[in-house]
Amino acid sequence: MLPGNPHTTLEDRIARKVASPGYREWRAKVTATNGCTVPVRLFGAWQLHDATTRKVLAHHGGEIFVPCGNRRSAVCPTCSDRYAADAYHLMHAGLAGGSKGVPTTVTDKPRAFATLTAPSFGAVHNRSTTASGKTRPCTGCGEYHHQADPRIGTAVNPDTYDYEGSVLWQANAGALWHRFRIALNRELANAAGMKAREFSDHARLSYAKVAEYQRRGLVHFHAVVRVDGPDGPTDRTPSWVTSELLDACVRAAAASVKLTVARPDGVALDLRWGSQVDVRPIRANQAHEVEDDNGSISETRLAAYVAKYATKTTGKTDGTDRPIRSQLCIDHAKVSDHHRRIIQTAWDLGGLPQYEDLKLRRWAHMLGFRGHFLTKSKHYSTTFKSIRNERRAFRQAEVLERLGLEADSVLVINDWAYQGNGYDTDAERELAAALAGRIRDNRRRKYEQETHR
Repeated sequence: MLPGNPHTTLEDRIARKVASPGYREWRAKVTATNGCTVPVRLFGAWQLHDATTRKVLAHHGGEIFVPCGNRRSAVCPTCSDRYAADAYHLMHAGLAGGSKGVPTTVTDKPRAFATLTAPSFGAVHNRSTTASGKTRPCTGCGEYHHQADPRIGTAVNPDTYDYEGSVLWQANAGALWHRFRIALNRELANAAGMKAREFSDHARLSYAKVAEYQRRGLVHFHAVVRVDGPDGPTDRTPSWVTSELLDACVRAAAASVKLTVARPDGVALDLRWGSQVDVRPIRANQAHEVEDDNGSISETRLAAYVAKYATKTTGKTDGTDRPIRSQLCIDHAKVSDHHRRIIQTAWDLGGLPQYEDLKLRRWAHMLGFRGHFLTKSKHYSTTFKSIRNERRAFRQAEVLERLGLEADSVLVINDWAYQGNGYDTDAERELAAALAGRIRDNRRRKYEQETHR
């Protein structure tokens, strides 16, 4: 209820907002952001000038809302949906071709879907099932856990779990991937009987990977790996590269990679990938399912499957959606004791001078992981920037067409000042959430209609 007015309910405040004179204009601003949860508020104006005479052809000023752009679904479902859509197009272009400058011939190239996991740092509660769906007892405690059991993923014995090692592994996961990529190039070159430095003259390794958090709080990487000719996706892959060879080289490279770092007491710690390395071939003829009976992965579903991980957070019981600013934030975070220990360890290690470069305090809320959630090689497909520029150019063309102007004949002048983030009242937040839900439902319904024609 509003301060000083105990009789005003949220419903009353929503009704008052809807009946206010400026509601239609406010609603239009929210709709323009697709119902962003925490929009950036800007005040200023834009003008269109004649490129020759500098005469003002169009003008619009006042306050506008700009989408926050947060990829995390727990922070902003709307911007998360947009990020996931962009990630899908980026992934799918590299898988199926035919768009974003990638030819359809990429479907004929050797491709694999690889999953690299973190090693064990101690026993955690787990839940697995048999082929018939029967639940197995936890290997750590012997109990049977239900799917929503909050203990799953947490340490069986926190006193013996290597929190220190897990945080150092997490902070160096990006460097471990870099070494894996180099090792994979080397394995492919060795298989062809050539030196590693000669590989780029004959073939090129292209990839796109996404990081996903496991319930124990450590990431694993899902990666689409493709072997092109030396000039990229438009160049034919050497005939000696096969899907079977790529599978074997991925496994060999993952097993060979090692990165040695020092613990706080100076003792060496060898960082490696976990033993559970999964490699599946990607086939072009299973477009109706994620994988077939032989474990082959389809293109369309795989792009959606991978893209969804780019918008996932660590989860409410794993980490926090906001950076940790002080010890007080850790003490009051709504996380499990296990994940609080991970955050605390990252915070404590981040205060030591030897780990300054890891910036662990900055990334303590992400359990020490400081890499990008979706990365790609240069020649895999398009980029997020290119996709956003295409969308921006499309909208600009719409405005110019509506005004009857040509792009080459005008100059765009922008002058905006930052005013704040988010909505002013709880009534505005509720209304924006309702609008966002309606927009998402309409988009989903339209997509289903298009795909079932």
